Amino acid sequence: MSNKKQIGKGAKHTLCRRIGQCIWGMANCPTNSHVIKTREGGEATSSPKAYPAGQHGPNKRRNKLSTYGELLLEKQKLRTFYNLTEHQLRFIYKQAQKGDGNTADKLLRSLEMRLVSVVYRSGLCKTIFAARQAVSHRHILIDGKIVDRASYRLNPGQVVSINAQRSPMIAEISKSIDTILPPYLEKNAAECKVTVAREPLSEEISIDCAIIKVVEYYAR
Repeated sequence: MSNKKQIGKGAKHTLCRRIGQCIWGMANCPTNSHVIKTREGGEATSSPKAYPAGQHGPNKRRNKLSTYGELLLEKQKLRTFYNLTEHQLRFIYKQAQKGDGNTADKLLRSLEMRLVSVVYRSGLCKTIFAARQAVSHRHILIDGKIVDRASYRLNPGQVVSINAQRSPMIAEISKSIDTILPPYLEKNAAECKVTVAREPLSEEISIDCAIIKVVEYYAR
């Protein structure tokens, strides 16, 4: 996978399989067992594939990572979770370095306040990939105006919504999504509206990643 591209359709869970668990907690991740349709039309339970992809994946030993390997893995987990290119993540890190305050905390807040992240976290879309597509296809509004830039940085008080008249199918799907809303967001599910109440605290951001190791990776 090139660093110049977002995660491709077939590669979404490659890193999940390598680390043995789903980065986003998706039930349909290959690392989990789930019900599948058989050729005969019946149903069966798939075996979890919590091992690296490829011919030798099931038998491949998980070797102890070097210090650099540990830093690189945490960076990859963060980049994959937010579906970013290497260039995008490095740019956000450099911005977080500027000014006063903890770089790790500022990095996480910047990632969470991106439009695509709020659309995903709020449950307006089920996955980070669906959120990016909804934004790029102009289904998402900010304060009543269409914004098609996934990287748009939101501020407290701004309202993110889906226009049910313009995008009825997207709105109906959104209403059916059950998610745990972060404390820094307020949602009116019936109207498909989310208000950014405030900027998040680092301890409120749910992500399985050692953010300090990401900072150490880029600070080398």
